[in-house]
Amino acid sequence: MTAIIDAESILVIDVGSVTTRAILFEVADDRYRFIAMGTANTTAIAPFKNIGEGVRLALDDLQRVTGRVLIDSRQQLIIPAASDGTGVDRFAATISAGAPLKVAVVGLLEDVSGESARRLVQTTYSDLIYTFSLTDHRKADARLNMLVRSRPDLIVVAGGTDGGASKSLMALLESVGLACYLIPELERPDVFFVGNSELADQVSASLEGIAAVHVAANIRPTLDLERLEGAQAALAKIMGQLRVEKMSGVDDLKIWAGDEGFLPTAAAFGRVVRFLSSFLRDKKGVLGVDVGASATAIAAAIDGELALGVYPQYGLGSPLRKWADGWLFDEISNWLTVEITEDQLREYLFIKSKHPATIPVTPEEFAIEMAVVRTALQEALKKARPGFPAQLLSLSASGLLPFEPILATGSVFSRSPGPAHTALTLLDGLQPAGITTLVLDQNHIAPSIGAAAVFNPLLAVQVMDSSSFLNLGTVIAPVVNARPGQPVLKLNLVNDNGQETQAIVKQGSLEMLSLPYGQKARLSIQPFHRADIGMGAPGRGGSVTVKGGVLGVIIDARGRPLRLPKEIHKRQEAYKKWIWSLGGH
Repeated sequence: MTAIIDAESILVIDVGSVTTRAILFEVADDRYRFIAMGTANTTAIAPFKNIGEGVRLALDDLQRVTGRVLIDSRQQLIIPAASDGTGVDRFAATISAGAPLKVAVVGLLEDVSGESARRLVQTTYSDLIYTFSLTDHRKADARLNMLVRSRPDLIVVAGGTDGGASKSLMALLESVGLACYLIPELERPDVFFVGNSELADQVSASLEGIAAVHVAANIRPTLDLERLEGAQAALAKIMGQLRVEKMSGVDDLKIWAGDEGFLPTAAAFGRVVRFLSSFLRDKKGVLGVDVGASATAIAAAIDGELALGVYPQYGLGSPLRKWADGWLFDEISNWLTVEITEDQLREYLFIKSKHPATIPVTPEEFAIEMAVVRTALQEALKKARPGFPAQLLSLSASGLLPFEPILATGSVFSRSPGPAHTALTLLDGLQPAGITTLVLDQNHIAPSIGAAAVFNPLLAVQVMDSSSFLNLGTVIAPVVNARPGQPVLKLNLVNDNGQETQAIVKQGSLEMLSLPYGQKARLSIQPFHRADIGMGAPGRGGSVTVKGGVLGVIIDARGRPLRLPKEIHKRQEAYKKWIWSLGGH
């Protein structure tokens, strides 16, 4: 047994807005493996209003599947594992259930510390309800009244470079302290200070007895330097603590997991993406997307530097209530392949917001859901992209952002009719360019891996390298200015047994080259019309090693940005053709 493996078994509970999962990882043949999963409906809302019941049912399901006893007669987790094989050695938990945190941001300068604070807030499940700064033109009493009326759960205070501004920042804090004092004691927000580090003690002292104060490293230590990592980790812990205070049943999970093993689901997912970017040591970054009922999360990392964006407004559950009021109707309509009225679209979105666990049962419902997913992906990526690591943005050319791989997780993907539909949804919503690989987290365990990896990073390496994740296929997507029907790529694929496949790819087409799953091959690419495939310059070709996915090798020459037919019937015909090209129906 390898010395680094100090826990034979690790259990993770993931409490989502719709589903609660109990996921077991265990050492087999000197490697960590995903063993089994138990599931149950999340019980955060009526009639239970306590996540504990859903956790218990998920654990019961896992015990039934594995035949392993995890809970004792007092309904307590057996930890560490006993000599008779009952229990587990380590436990972690992730949570995305519950309403987003209502957050107010107070920044010294609107476009400097204020902007950094807003990016920080977007790294967890939050709703930014109020913001003000020194440059705010509203009167002091108006700002104070707004802050009191908004009833935030958390106030994030930022500003001042290290060793810089103090008087102005402390003046802002006086408003924060007075607002907290005027809010009834049981409803008072926590205060999170991420400004001038030299003022940390003074800030804590000034708010003592008025509000709970949390302090992290300055997110803007200099005017031209933003550092969110330390504050992001602290914010994840704050969110966990606020969940304990506001949601019944969360306290048991936190006690079992401890501070380090209890994380927001998005934070755990971001940890996996960051870990992958460090482990792969590729010149490209890693992109992760998690589309869930509570939010859509976008994680981008390169060389261990992570940018995480969590967007509850693009969740596929209760947030769709706002969509039903007409928000993003035009964007959704651009992706629809069925003719429906606005009232029909509104009705579907409203019902889905009330019952997010419902699964589309008609072609029309499926078309609407996929249009919504594509819209959520596109809008979330648009918001996240400006905050991507500078090193990643500097590598972009012709609009290409180099990612390898792209990891997708979420029930909406794993329950689609087949891999062709999943791949096409990702290709449309994300529109990757250059050369990348689409990887599906078919069991929705990536966040749990991130949570478990806090105990042993080896688990992340070994489970991610297993069959738990599905390689949909290598994608070749050129960026080129060419007319539809013009040849843009010449391809030559030679697999390990010497079999050769050649193809001429025309602009506007979506094609698939056959390559058995897991088999490697050498792909030579010759671009035409200065097509850019990420080889360093437009028109530059070369050879790459590719690995076959369930869809072999995908060539997406439909254009970037993708322009769909405006007429519904033409769009429907195009989608049928594309799905057919990927081997679906």
